Amino acid sequence: MSLIVTGSIGIDTVITPEGKADEVLGGSCTYFAAAASFFCDVRLVAAVGEDFPDSHEAVFKQFKIDTSGLEKRQGSKTFRWTGKYLENMNDRETLEVQPNVLAEALPPVPADFRDSGYVFLANTHPAGQMELRQQFPEAKLVVADTMDLWIDTANEELRGLLKQIDGLVLNDSEAKLLTGRSNHVAAAEAIIDMGPKFVVIKKGEHGCLLLHKEGVVALPAYPAREVHDPTGAGDSYAGGMMGYLAASGDLSLASIKKSLAYGTIVASFNIEAFSLERMKRLSRKEIDDRYAGFADMLRID
Repeated sequence: MSLIVTGSIGIDTVITPEGKADEVLGGSCTYFAAAASFFCDVRLVAAVGEDFPDSHEAVFKQFKIDTSGLEKRQGSKTFRWTGKYLENMNDRETLEVQPNVLAEALPPVPADFRDSGYVFLANTHPAGQMELRQQFPEAKLVVADTMDLWIDTANEELRGLLKQIDGLVLNDSEAKLLTGRSNHVAAAEAIIDMGPKFVVIKKGEHGCLLLHKEGVVALPAYPAREVHDPTGAGDSYAGGMMGYLAASGDLSLASIKKSLAYGTIVASFNIEAFSLERMKRLSRKEIDDRYAGFADMLRID
């Protein structure tokens, strides 16, 4: 069944201890869609400005993402982000943000996207997320991502969204900010009380925690040897997770656990190069091989 995503598509400038990448393709929607495309058909609804390079647009075709819902908006400029990662690669400084087209309304959902059974609301303003969510009342699974900016500036809209979704994905600092609780389990419980059936708290190099109404799952991160650019790691993680679930059609706790492992593996490839450069060279066989090694590493007899 098809998976639809909305979120940001951007032009990034990224600085890490490994180097600098100027005006590369980025955005939450971009990383998510690329990661999910290894598992299922992906449909994209988002807007960019007239300054969006054709070379960036061609990348979506390489991943065979359906861009019928991508609008190149005349008179608008593409979302831009400049960030610098510190030596530990976990912490970063946002040097500049230009919301541009991200502050405008979403483009319309194409008619032939209406049968999408799996919906992911990648990181963008909660009002835009809610707009897309409301167009899929019969969706089998709706999951959202968020960030500290929206928790601070659009808290009421975000809390309204949480009542309308099945799952929420966010990192540990965002979970603490949203709930006021520093313990990850307590924070996850508080979020479930807000509406979702499950919550995934990403903990970077320390893995993730899933709290589901049917149980708890904790997974470590894949022990990565190369880290060149962590940008999009969380989005590609979510893409692997949702892509696997959409392909399997199984929403049991066991299946969600397996999807988290696949998300971890896709993210571990993403961080090996700037932007989507490693993902462009990635194959499903490489994903499955690394997954098998990861599963073996976690097995206790």
